[in-house]
Amino acid sequence: MITVTKPFMPPLEEYLPYLQRIWQNKQLTNNGPFHQQLETELANYLGVKYISLFANATLGLVTALQALGVNGEVITTPFSFVATSHALWWNKITPVFVDIEPDYLNLDPAKIEVAITPQTTAIMPVHVYGNPCHVDEVKRIADKHGLKVIYDAAHAFGVQKDGDSLLNYGDLSVVSFHATKVYSTIEGGAIICHTPEMKHHIDNLKNFGFRDEITVEEPGINAKLNEFQAAYGLLQLKYVDELIDKRKAIAEMYRDLLNDVPGIRLFSDIPGIRHGYAYFPVLIDQKSYGLSRDVLYEKLKESNIFTRRYFFPLISTFEPYAKLPSANPDNLPVATEYANMVLCLPLYADLQNADVQLICSIIKSFI
Repeated sequence: MITVTKPFMPPLEEYLPYLQRIWQNKQLTNNGPFHQQLETELANYLGVKYISLFANATLGLVTALQALGVNGEVITTPFSFVATSHALWWNKITPVFVDIEPDYLNLDPAKIEVAITPQTTAIMPVHVYGNPCHVDEVKRIADKHGLKVIYDAAHAFGVQKDGDSLLNYGDLSVVSFHATKVYSTIEGGAIICHTPEMKHHIDNLKNFGFRDEITVEEPGINAKLNEFQAAYGLLQLKYVDELIDKRKAIAEMYRDLLNDVPGIRLFSDIPGIRHGYAYFPVLIDQKSYGLSRDVLYEKLKESNIFTRRYFFPLISTFEPYAKLPSANPDNLPVATEYANMVLCLPLYADLQNADVQLICSIIKSFI
């Protein structure tokens, strides 16, 4: 069976010494030594000033919005995993969906400014598949209108723009360390910020709002990463460059094999960007290819190749959001079209060349 992604599992014998130290330290959670070490090593690796680890990226998004005092309306994308909008819902914030651009399926800056109202307090774009948003244009709009910017950077681990970490853009960025991601702590995530004061604020929020042992400053949440996951993350960090290189080679092989297939649109690497190769999306044009995306999805499944229609359906079509005025499909023509075309092919470090060739030969066989 070939799945869309498989987590990298470090050798068990390398993990055992970490477990032994946890038992010796007798601290399982609550900012333990592995937690502190991982924050330091990740900040150094990613090239960011301050990082706060979380139990998962969804709690990171929820807390990021709280940390900045965001309320009212937030402009965001319908083309994302539903956690993006759920984080707004949990903060009683109204998402305002804006259409995406056709090049890399990120939030379209040309559509942002017209969606701003007196109730708008922030923009929350997503670096879709790790491809950077138009960060300079988003900043220009946000500065002009006095808005906060929180990036859902779930896919953007290790991604750099002109030599700088993509996670340094915006007021805050939230990255995912879920098991399906390039870098994993099994479950997990982090908020990247720019000042020690903001990190202290975020750290308090993820620990129930405690300032000290007897003082609660605000209603926080329990979103701490435990020592077992931090240890796993330290071990994963030793391999992450090798994993990214392997994923890059697989992506290049897909492009070589599928480049001339009618009706299959590929996404090229953006110049000046160090990519993380989180996913390998393609767009299926039924008229040129001959099959719809959904038919190809099922036919690949019949061959034990499990792809993912990611992101489909659009968040704006789900029941909690479908009645919002901004969720009208007429407002989201590009997102609506591409959500029905996108297919993410298997991409993980251990995927064999023979498997890539098999996937591509099956795709070609329907021409």
